[in-house]
Amino acid sequence: MPRIKKILIANRGEIALRIMRTAREMGISTVAIFSEADRKSLHVRYADEAVCVGPPPSAESYLRADKIIKICKDLNVDAIHPGYGFLSENADFARKVTEAGIIFIGPSPEAIEVMGSKLAAKQAAAKYNIPMVPGTSSAVNDRNEAKQLAASIGYPVLIKASAGGGGKGMRVVNSEVEFDEQMDRAVSEAVASFGDGAVFIEKYITSPKHIEIQVLGDHHGHIIHLFERECSIQRRHQKVIEEAPSISVTPEIRSAMGKCAIDVARSCGYYGAGTVEFIMDENRNFYFLEMNTRLQVEHPVTEQITGVDLVQQMIYIAEGKPLTIQQDELSIKGHAIEARVYAEDATNNFLPDVGTLHTYNRPQGNGVRVDDGFEQGMQIPIFYDPMIAKLITYGSTREEAIHKMVRSIDEYTINGVQTTLPFCRFVMKHQAFIDGDFDTNFVNHHFVPENLSEKRTPDEEIIAALLSAQLLTMAQPNTIPSADIQAENTSRWTSRRR
Repeated sequence: MPRIKKILIANRGEIALRIMRTAREMGISTVAIFSEADRKSLHVRYADEAVCVGPPPSAESYLRADKIIKICKDLNVDAIHPGYGFLSENADFARKVTEAGIIFIGPSPEAIEVMGSKLAAKQAAAKYNIPMVPGTSSAVNDRNEAKQLAASIGYPVLIKASAGGGGKGMRVVNSEVEFDEQMDRAVSEAVASFGDGAVFIEKYITSPKHIEIQVLGDHHGHIIHLFERECSIQRRHQKVIEEAPSISVTPEIRSAMGKCAIDVARSCGYYGAGTVEFIMDENRNFYFLEMNTRLQVEHPVTEQITGVDLVQQMIYIAEGKPLTIQQDELSIKGHAIEARVYAEDATNNFLPDVGTLHTYNRPQGNGVRVDDGFEQGMQIPIFYDPMIAKLITYGSTREEAIHKMVRSIDEYTINGVQTTLPFCRFVMKHQAFIDGDFDTNFVNHHFVPENLSEKRTPDEEIIAALLSAQLLTMAQPNTIPSADIQAENTSRWTSRRR
């Protein structure tokens, strides 16, 4: 394959910026696409060229495969990087890109199709004796047989959409009395969300940890893994905190899980960057869950502990170059944690809270990385995922990374919208998280909105009183207007972690 000289990033926001930065370091020019809602976005300004692709709704802009490919043709683009979300796991898009003579920076359409179906993925992985959660190996067609299987497995069981993701089309069934109702709901939601009503049944692991392995594969059959990420802190089955490595994974489990991940990738002839996800029970038995055939939101924590730029590797692989990294050359150095900063109100069931970023100041310092796509004064659009940024901290130990995260959250000032920063700070300070004694039920077991009401220490009360006294002294005629004093006081104290 020829050297890539120009890449179109078929995405927006922080991930578009993150890809563009690596491309610039590699001497590759970039093309941004944007909707009318993103006209002033940072990724648009950063790119060498930018083209409006349509109105704000994704279906009319970022999902317009035909228009994106035409833009590539018009601007002599060599390759498309899809980022994550949108068209990143759309096999038809990957196929059309390749047929148009453009390089798709990702896996083959066939690999996307196989791993895009949970049932097909399980069948492919089964050839390599990958540990599987007990359950059906094909779609449920006979409801009575399904009930018999559920009874033999033992309740609770999980009904899952084959094409599902993000917790959609997934229902827990605690007894046979609930089976029909939950089956109907799962099928209905699967059809509504994915246009595919196929569902399967598996044993419901009640207290699982969500562990995933990063893999890289080239066009020459060389596949490596870059260790695990711990992704168990979730709300609505979606991740909020990720870290690498996992406090719960022993060297022996890491080796076994890494081999399984490589075998899963090999089962579909995988090349590019991908993630193999597992669940691990309280006895540290792990089971294959699914494979995500794209770059993950949480990829920075892997980059921090390995020193490998995953986007750079994706581009090299897309150019046809063999991987130059050998498995035995990789080692874990230090510990990294990522907190997803969403415009969500954790005190109101994590509902989105879109608006304008009246104040936006990023934390800085050694071991702190912020991947974002916003700046002060910008609006959080209602049309897309409400993630503002990813805050990543790195330390020589897990304890150091946690301390850096707390300090960084305290320094991250966002006013105008509610964010998940207070929740992420709550997690960092919780003893269950510190001890590693947590699973995907952390929010249900440990979090209530009242946890986020700030309680000042005696020292903080004294400092607050002294600051208030100073501000009152300053608030005299011909000095600072009282409105400005109130704004400053609010920024520093009341809204510090919003």
